[in-house]
Amino acid sequence: MKAYVFPGQGAQFEGMGKELYNEQPIARDLFEEANDILGYRLSDVMFEGTAEELKATRITQPAIFVHSMVAARLAGDNFQPDAVAGHSLGEFSALVAAGALNFADGLRLVQKRAMAMQKACEMQESTMAAILGLEDEVVEKICAEIDEVVVPANYNSPGQLVISGSIAGIEAAVEQCKAAGARRAIVLAVGGAFHSPLMEPAREELQAAIEATDMQAPRCPIYQNVTAKAETDPATIRQNLIAQLTAPVRWTQSVRQLLDDGAESFVEVGGNGKVLRGLILKVDRSKPIEAI
Repeated sequence: MKAYVFPGQGAQFEGMGKELYNEQPIARDLFEEANDILGYRLSDVMFEGTAEELKATRITQPAIFVHSMVAARLAGDNFQPDAVAGHSLGEFSALVAAGALNFADGLRLVQKRAMAMQKACEMQESTMAAILGLEDEVVEKICAEIDEVVVPANYNSPGQLVISGSIAGIEAAVEQCKAAGARRAIVLAVGGAFHSPLMEPAREELQAAIEATDMQAPRCPIYQNVTAKAETDPATIRQNLIAQLTAPVRWTQSVRQLLDDGAESFVEVGGNGKVLRGLILKVDRSKPIEAI
């Protein structure tokens, strides 16, 4: 089984897609289609923008989505996944690549998601932190005992769990994780508490858009963040996609489930080609991973 995986925020880089645009007519057409759908020239920011400009959620999310879709399209007949999965935002890329959503609908949802998340971030000051070197259960217990909003957000790999919540909640959790023996506990430079209850306003806004969007059965199973299981039913996929904004990304569990189900190799599609590769290798170093 060959699994194709799609990165989320953090996989952007300066000049992303510029070479493909200049050299590949297929890429150029898709970038221009994206510019038309969005109503502004995303490609100009991707090709010429600074790292700081690319970091803004409203830019990062559509940029990574489009870049992944270009990479998948350029693979042509070689793009033959037996399963797909995406990390957070990457789940939308995975759904389009597997035929559950068309490109235009996927991009509109990603744009809506990015704007709704940015708005939710501005409503309440919040943040995230990466906890390294502790068992997931220890971090979960620490979060549960703090009298603030602070929850596990990204189960990235064994020994790497990102938590999300209010400023006070994250500060308290970081101190307690250090005291519990964490190798590192670092507050991240992010705009807000993604994949936490503080994203509820964004979830409500995105829910209406997802429910109004046509969803088909994918050509292959998608391992979704919310369940970490193979899903093929459009109604189930839709509900999991709605729940995703306030639920944790179960990436470690998804990779393990893919391996249990017979994944023999992985392909990271789009972005810098390094983020998911690094996380998968921490789960299992024996499977080949390529990037396109």
